[in-house]
Amino acid sequence: MKHVDEYRDPALARELAAQIRRESKTPARFMELCGTHTMALARHGLHQMLPPTVEMISGPGCPVCVTATEEIDRAVKLARTPGVKVATFGDLVRVPGSQSSLARERAAGAAVEVVYSPLDAVALAQREPEQEVVFLGIGFETTAPTVAAAMLSADQQGVKNFSVLSAHKLLPPALAALLAGPDLRLSGFLCPGHVTTVIGTACYEPVARERGIPCVVAGFEPVDILASILMLVRQVESGQSRVEIQYQRAVRPQGNPAAVALMNQFFAPVDAPWRGLGPIPLSGLAVRDEYGHLDAAKRLDLSVPPAQDHPGCRCGDVLRGLIRPPECRLFGQVCTPAKPLGPCMVSAEGTCAAWYKYRREE
Repeated sequence: MKHVDEYRDPALARELAAQIRRESKTPARFMELCGTHTMALARHGLHQMLPPTVEMISGPGCPVCVTATEEIDRAVKLARTPGVKVATFGDLVRVPGSQSSLARERAAGAAVEVVYSPLDAVALAQREPEQEVVFLGIGFETTAPTVAAAMLSADQQGVKNFSVLSAHKLLPPALAALLAGPDLRLSGFLCPGHVTTVIGTACYEPVARERGIPCVVAGFEPVDILASILMLVRQVESGQSRVEIQYQRAVRPQGNPAAVALMNQFFAPVDAPWRGLGPIPLSGLAVRDEYGHLDAAKRLDLSVPPAQDHPGCRCGDVLRGLIRPPECRLFGQVCTPAKPLGPCMVSAEGTCAAWYKYRREE
C-alpha cells in the first residue's frame, strides 16, 4: 500500500491533470456523489486544473444537507423535552429547522452535547443515568453500522437510558431518484469511497449497464480524485460505461458484509424524506421493532407538523445538481457560514460551504 503522502504529491497531481487535458476531447459532466469529494475538489483547487471539456457538479452526497427540515424539527422537539440530553455530531447543531436549531435550543438551556462517536453517547448515558440520552442517527451507510454497534453495546451492557433517533439515508434509492428526475446530462459519477467501502459496487452496475453512465469509486486525496476523473474521461472517450474502483486500498466490490449485517440487524428500510429529492421509497432506516426499547421515536412523542424550508433557499436544487451555489440569490449575501439559512452552507461537506470558503472568486 502506498503512503498517503503519495496521493497528495503535487507533481503527480499536475501530471494527472495534464493527462486529463490531453485525453479529454468530448465535453463531459461528472457528478461527485460525496460531500468529502466536493470539499476536496474545492480545497485543493482541482477545478482549475481541469480542461474546459470537463465539468464537475455536486450531487446529494452531504448527509447533513439531505436531512429534511422536518427531521431537524424533530431533533429540536427532542431537545426541548424535559429530562432528555441530545447527543449529536457537530455539523447538525447549526442546521436550521423551520423555527429553530439545536444551537439555538442549546443557547436557551437545552442539553445538547457534541460527540465524536455513537459509542461516546453510550458512555454519556452510563455517566448520567438520570438523563435520557438520545443519539441523532444521521448519515449514509457509512455511519449506520457504527450506530448499530453502539446500540449493540448499550443492549449488551443493559444501558436503559440510551436510544437513537434514526434519520439515516440509503444511497442506492437516492441515486435511482436522482436519475429519474430532470435530465442532468451526466457523463459519469464520481462514486463515494466511504459508502462503497460498506455496501460494495453492486448498486452502480445498473447505472453503468442500463443507463450507460460510467462510475468510478474514488478516494479522497488530490491524486485519488484526479486519477478517478481520468478514468471517467477514458471511459467517455472510448464509448464505454462500466464500474471501476480507483480507491482499491479501501474498497472491495463486495463491500463489508459484516458491517452490512450489523446494520441490517438493527435497522430496516423505510420511506424517507430527502431535502431536494422529496420522499423516496425505502431510502431511510428505522430501528427494527425488536429493538424498540432503543428507538427514541417509540419511547417519546416526536411528531411534528409539515415543515417548510426558508423562502428563497435553493439548497435542494444545489443537491440535485440543478444549480451552482452562486445561482442562489441568498448565497454569500444573507446566507453565510456565520448565519446559514440552509444546511449546504453549514456542513463541512456542504457544496455552498465549499464554494464560499474556496471558490467565491469564481
